[in-house]
Amino acid sequence: MCGCATRQTGLAKPSEAVCGALTLRVEDMTCSHCASTIEEAIAAALPGTTVDANPVSKLVSIHGSTDWDAVEAIVSGAGYTPTRRILTTAALG
Repeated sequence: MCGCATRQTGLAKPSEAVCGALTLRVEDMTCSHCASTIEEAIAAALPGTTVDANPVSKLVSIHGSTDWDAVEAIVSGAGYTPTRRILTTAALG
């Protein structure tokens, strides 16, 4: 978790889960610094992915990877606690 301990609210409109993306909920992502840390960790470990981390909604959406285990390990390794939200576009049915 971020050491800045700031809680930024109202900075961005809360986003919803994105179709076709792996979407994780990260409750301990509390600010834009946390979001940047998560985005940078995933992008560095999984080149070619596009990552959107929103501290307002607590959602992280990843395009370009279908490897849940790798993404969860990366987010955990960055110091955060991910929870799976949506499996695939097909799961949205």
